[in-house]
Amino acid sequence: MLTIIRSGPYLGIPLVLAAFNTAAQPAPATLAPITVFAGPETALATEATTGSNLGLTLMETPASVDIITREQIEERGDISVTDAITRASGFSAMTHPGNGNSALSVRGFTDSTSVMRLYDGLRQYGGVGVTFPFDTWSVERIEVLRGPASVIYGDGAIGGVVNVIPKHPTHGPIENEIQATIGTQDTARLGLGSGGSLSDTLSYRLDLSGNYTDGWVDQGQSGDATFSGALRWDATSDLNFTLSYAYGYQRPMRYFGTPLIDGEQNEAIRKKNYNVSDSFMRFRDQWTQLDTVWTPNDATTLRARLYHVQSDRDWRNAERYVYNPDTGLIDRSDNTQITHDQTQTGLTMDAAFKGTLAGLDNTVSLGFDVNHARFKHINNTYAGSSGPVDPYDPDPGRFNSDVPNIPRYRNEADQFALFIEDRLALTNKWSVVAGLRYDHAKVTRDDLVANERALSTTYSDVGWRIGTVYDVTPDLAVYAQYAEAADPVSGLLMLSPANAGFDMSKGKQIEVGLKQAFWDNRGEWTLAAYHIRKSNLLSRDATDPDLRVQIGEQSSRGLEASMALAFAPGWKVEANAAILRAKYDDFTESDGGAAVSRAGQVPPNVPQRLANLWLSWNFQPGWTVMGGLRYVGKRYADNANTLELPSYTTTDLAVRWDVNRDTTITARGYNIFDRAYFTTAYYTDTQWLYGPGRRFELTLNHRF
Repeated sequence: MLTIIRSGPYLGIPLVLAAFNTAAQPAPATLAPITVFAGPETALATEATTGSNLGLTLMETPASVDIITREQIEERGDISVTDAITRASGFSAMTHPGNGNSALSVRGFTDSTSVMRLYDGLRQYGGVGVTFPFDTWSVERIEVLRGPASVIYGDGAIGGVVNVIPKHPTHGPIENEIQATIGTQDTARLGLGSGGSLSDTLSYRLDLSGNYTDGWVDQGQSGDATFSGALRWDATSDLNFTLSYAYGYQRPMRYFGTPLIDGEQNEAIRKKNYNVSDSFMRFRDQWTQLDTVWTPNDATTLRARLYHVQSDRDWRNAERYVYNPDTGLIDRSDNTQITHDQTQTGLTMDAAFKGTLAGLDNTVSLGFDVNHARFKHINNTYAGSSGPVDPYDPDPGRFNSDVPNIPRYRNEADQFALFIEDRLALTNKWSVVAGLRYDHAKVTRDDLVANERALSTTYSDVGWRIGTVYDVTPDLAVYAQYAEAADPVSGLLMLSPANAGFDMSKGKQIEVGLKQAFWDNRGEWTLAAYHIRKSNLLSRDATDPDLRVQIGEQSSRGLEASMALAFAPGWKVEANAAILRAKYDDFTESDGGAAVSRAGQVPPNVPQRLANLWLSWNFQPGWTVMGGLRYVGKRYADNANTLELPSYTTTDLAVRWDVNRDTTITARGYNIFDRAYFTTAYYTDTQWLYGPGRRFELTLNHRF
């Protein structure tokens, strides 16, 4: 009998292998057990659904893919999905109310038309701003893919893809969880979760959460609630069905930033809010899906998903603030009232087959996606003013607009796609992965004021990639890939007649990298180098600045590195860093009525240096101290690069007491040095949004 015990800094798993006989020589009467110690499996051995439909691990995927686990989310105390995402290498947030507080930047590209967000592998086609999911309580893990991903998900992913995967039903005893948090700024949170088997064939998962806080600025109150539930039926050993429903409700903080005063940000107005007193924001999202998985044998998997998504969003705010040096007041304008009514219904199916090709191991996946999306836009044409206010003692006043808030247009899109992937193992160390996707969409726009069809157009694109992975050793792999993808010039469901005649922007990327597990799997590191070029940007005509032409080009190149290491008993460190050079290669804009080239300048809201660090120490049984640093380099607020948002570093600290195996109490401090920093400049070049200030929280978690 040979006994092997796997142990390491994270966990120990005893494995007993079957006995074996040897006929070469007589065995001794008694054979003592042999104990071998080795480290745990690393994240690189984990299968990622976002990088491919082929069931590849991170080590087998010729791309930069990270998995943010549930354990990491809880340890770092990331309540919002955006905060959790931006712990990954190369990602930064540029959130503001207009994009649903969800916009991201990665590899030099920004916002939802270039950085795609998914929920459980599904995307909302054609919109600008994604408002669900937003809370991490019901999240099992987050997978991030850097670089073009159109082979899997279609247009709109030149920068990268983020897939937020919720908790799913699991077999086993029913387990429940409750978590309660109180904190400064009148913060209160509550989360409830439950899951397990109802019978031999039925299992479920339920999660419910709610949050409230007064925020870090005047009139900064916000609140939200989420519900998600899923019921799985295992009809047979190889066929299962899962019905899922998720609902999110948000009343975000009604904050649109502060203007520069005499060309600078004034610390005295850091916590001021210049919105009107009756401002209003509300986001409501519903996701319903039915998943079917059939595995008739070990070599075949067929999946189908029928889904319906609905999003309703409302805004009523004074959104534009400009300091007037003549009066010493802040002039407010763009009193904006908007309602989004967005729905999407679709079916996606794929099948994966394992076999051989010319005697070599081969896996192929193919499928299709078809959906219908509808988007109605109700607004007041963003007209109105509630008057100027004192920068230091603002009287909010009330919302005022003489233009009625009525339905203005309705866009509809009928989209279908065909896709195929293949992985061929040339040897037991060397594999080639290739993929191809064809997308087609018909978009119509109805002018609801004039009661006429404003546009009808079609778009199509072929995205593809080819990559290779070579295992230098069982623990070290090198990879390379080339990919082509496309981005729409704007969200297809917000496409205007002025943009309908333009082609999609095209993107090309080449990437090489290394991935390695080391020190008996106690550590792992990755390194990636890339170059991306995006063409067909909308640029101003040099001879007539009032006209736009599609000749612009933008590029970025950079390095990304990550490392995780359990370097001593009880100690663990995780770190990542990214450096890049993003620039306009060919881009012209109108400045004072003249066409001005911005070639060589950095696109707005793109940090070219990013880093994250997280360190934890289990200094005695039941007690762990943790801390993290988040660094975001300088960004520019304008295409001319004359307005610079300074770099910043924030520090988080926490101590956790494991009272017993089921109960923990955690004290946390966020941005403990109260660093004043800016997340983005959006509504004007001189209107910047501050990030959260210092806050403290105490959390109780109990499982039963």
